[in-house]
Amino acid sequence: MYRILELNPQLQRFKGDIDLRMGNYNYKRSQLLPNGGSLVDFANAADYFGFHRVKGGWIYREWAPAADALYLEGEFNNWDKTSHPLTKIDPYFGTWEIKLPARALKNGSRVKTVVVNGDAVTEHIPLYARRVVQDESFQWVCEVWEDVNHFKWTDQDFVPEDSLYIYEAHVGMAQEEERIGTYKEFADKILPRIKKAGYNTIQLMAIMQHPYYGSFGYQVSSFYAVSNWFGTPDELKYLVNKAHEMGIRVLLDVVHSHAAKNTAEGINMFDGTTEQFFHAGDRGNHRDWDTKCFNYDRNEVIHFLLSNLKYWMTDYHFDGFRFDGVTSMLYINHAMGQDFDVDECYFSTNTDTQAITYLQLANELIHELNPRAVTIAEDMSGMPGTCLPIQDGGLGFDYRLGMGLPDMWTRLVRDVSDDNWNVDNIWGSMCLRRPGEKTIAYVESHDQALVGDKTLIFRLADAAMYTDMDKQCHTMVIDRAIALHKIIRLLTISGGGEGYLNFMGNEFGHPEWIDFPREGNGWSFHYCRRQWSLVDNGFLKYECLNAFDHDMVALTKAHRIFDQTFGDLLWVHWTDHTLVFARGGLVFAFNFHPTQSFEDYMVPVPEFKDYEVVLSSDDDKYNGQDRIAHVRRSSFIGGVEGPHIKLYLPCRTAFVMAPTDPELTNHDRTNHENYLRHKAEEEARKAEEAARLEKDKRAQLDRQQVAAADRDFAN
Repeated sequence: MYRILELNPQLQRFKGDIDLRMGNYNYKRSQLLPNGGSLVDFANAADYFGFHRVKGGWIYREWAPAADALYLEGEFNNWDKTSHPLTKIDPYFGTWEIKLPARALKNGSRVKTVVVNGDAVTEHIPLYARRVVQDESFQWVCEVWEDVNHFKWTDQDFVPEDSLYIYEAHVGMAQEEERIGTYKEFADKILPRIKKAGYNTIQLMAIMQHPYYGSFGYQVSSFYAVSNWFGTPDELKYLVNKAHEMGIRVLLDVVHSHAAKNTAEGINMFDGTTEQFFHAGDRGNHRDWDTKCFNYDRNEVIHFLLSNLKYWMTDYHFDGFRFDGVTSMLYINHAMGQDFDVDECYFSTNTDTQAITYLQLANELIHELNPRAVTIAEDMSGMPGTCLPIQDGGLGFDYRLGMGLPDMWTRLVRDVSDDNWNVDNIWGSMCLRRPGEKTIAYVESHDQALVGDKTLIFRLADAAMYTDMDKQCHTMVIDRAIALHKIIRLLTISGGGEGYLNFMGNEFGHPEWIDFPREGNGWSFHYCRRQWSLVDNGFLKYECLNAFDHDMVALTKAHRIFDQTFGDLLWVHWTDHTLVFARGGLVFAFNFHPTQSFEDYMVPVPEFKDYEVVLSSDDDKYNGQDRIAHVRRSSFIGGVEGPHIKLYLPCRTAFVMAPTDPELTNHDRTNHENYLRHKAEEEARKAEEAARLEKDKRAQLDRQQVAAADRDFAN
C-alpha cells in the first residue's frame, strides 16, 4: 500500500485514484524513456535546439511541427525575411535547422524567426532564445548569446544549510532609487543585507523573460531567456555565484503553470497554431489571467519544460524552484471559486491528472540532478501527497507554501477586534498541515504587498506610519501595530511549519504597498522600490522591528526548531488569550490580550529545569516596555502535578524561554525533593483513602448479605 494512504487513512476510498496517479506516471515515463535511462539525459533540448557554435560556424534548430516554412532574419542579412530558409530535417517531429558560417553571427547579433503557415507569415522570437532585448523601436528581438568569457564559477564547495529561511526578492525593486535595479546591484548591495538578517535562502522572482515589467514576472514569454530588465546572463550568474559564496541557497520562482499569450515575443503560435504548446479551444485559455495553458500530455511539451528546469540548474546553478500557480495546474477549472472542504474535490473529473504527472516528472528530474535541491509548491488547495516522495504516491515536492496562514492573519487584522481573537483557532491554523508533508510558514509574501492589498504593518497602523514612527514618539496605534507585528511573526515562524518565508523589506515593516509603473500611476516607480533608509537612519522604529526579526531568526535557527514537526501544546486559554507551547527545546509563551496582563501565571513546561528568557518582544530595543525580566525562573513548584512555571505575561507580548544549565542549585534541589516528597505523600494518602473506601464497600456488602439471609430465614 502506498504510504500516502497510511498517513491519510481517510483516503482509502480513493485508492483507485492513487493507483491511477502512479499508473499515469509510470506510463508517461516509459513513453519518454522507452529504452530506460534517466530524465536527466532526456531533458537535453537546450543542448540541441536554439543557437549553438559548432566547428566551422553556427547551427540553429527549432521545433515547429505545423509550420510550412521557417526563415532566419537579422542584422546578418539586413533583415531579409526569405534569404535564409531552414530545412525540415525531421518531418515527423517537425524539427528544422540552418547552418551559418562563423562570420554570420557573433555575441549580441540580433535575429528573429519568420514562420510561414498557409497564407500567414509571422515573426517570432526563437523558442530557445537566451537573451531578449528591445530594439530602437521598442520591439522585442533575440540577441544571440553565448558564454564568451566562460563565466568562472567559484561555488564548487557550496553546501547549503538544511533549514529553510527564505527571503523572497524582486531584483528590479530591491533598490531605493525610483528605477529598475540590476543583478549586480542586488548581488553587491542586497545580498549582504540578507546574510546579515540571517536568511539562508533567496527566492528570486521575475527572472524568466517577461515583456511587461508590471506582471511581476508571472507572464513569461521566453522560458530560456534571462530577464533583460535587470542585466545580462553573466550578471545573473555573478549574483548566484556570490550568493553561494555567502552560504545562501538560490531558488528560482519558476512559471510552468501558464505562458504569456503574446505571439511576436512569446511561444504562442510559434508554428502558426495555438496547439503547439497549449490545449486547443477554451481549455487552452486561462480566463482569469488572460494567458495560455500548457498541454502537459504532449511529450514535446514535457521535453521543453523539463529541459527548461535542467537549463536553469546547470547553466545558472539554481538550487531549486518555487513552482508558481500549482493550484491552477492541478485542476481543469484552475480552482477558481472552488472550496476544498471535502476529499472528493481532489479526486474528480476536474483533476488535471496530466499536470500531476508532469509535476512528478519535474520533481524526479530536479532531485536526480541535485539531491540537495529544494522544490516548493504554491498550492492553496491542499492536494494530498503534494510533498510526499513519488514512490509513496506523492508528487515529489519538498515543501508546500502555507497559504492559509497569511489569509488567516489578514482576516483577523482586517475583520476582528483583537480582543475577540480566538487563540484556539489560531493554534489550530498553525497545525493544519498534512501528515508527513512539510510546510513553509509565512505571514505575508509579495501577494499581500501588492497594490489593492496592504502589508500587515500597514493594515495595523495605516496613515500613522507617515507621522508616528519616530523612536521618540509613542502612540497607541503604532505601539499596538508594532507589538502585534512582532508576536504574529514569532508565532508563525515557531508554530506554522518546517520552514519560513519573508518578503523583501517586510522584516522591518516596509510601509505602503507595491505598485509597478503603469499608465494608471503615471508610470511611477515611487511604490516599486525598497526604502532601506527607513531602517538604516537610526531614528525610526523600523530599526526595532528589524532587530527583532534578526534575533527571532537567529534563535530559531540555532535551536533547529524545524527538526521538530509540530510544537507540543502546553497551555491555551481562550478568554485569557494566552498560548504556550514547546518546540526545539524552547518554550514559547504568548499573550494576545490587548489590555490584560497576568502575574504569577502558572503554566506547564516540558521538564523540571530552570528556564530563562532568551527573546522577548517587549524588550526596549524592539520598541517594547521592558516588562519582562531576563532572569532564571524555576519550574520546581511544590503542590503542582508535573513541572510548572510561574510567569508574568504582559498584554500583547510574547517571549521565548530556554532551559538553563541542568545542574540544580541547592535551592532547586530542595524544592525538587520537597515536591517529590509531597507527591509521594499525596499518592500514599490517595492509596490509603482508596483502601478505606474499598473496605467500607465490602463491609456494607457483607451487611446487605446478612440482612438478606435473615429475611429468607424469617420467611
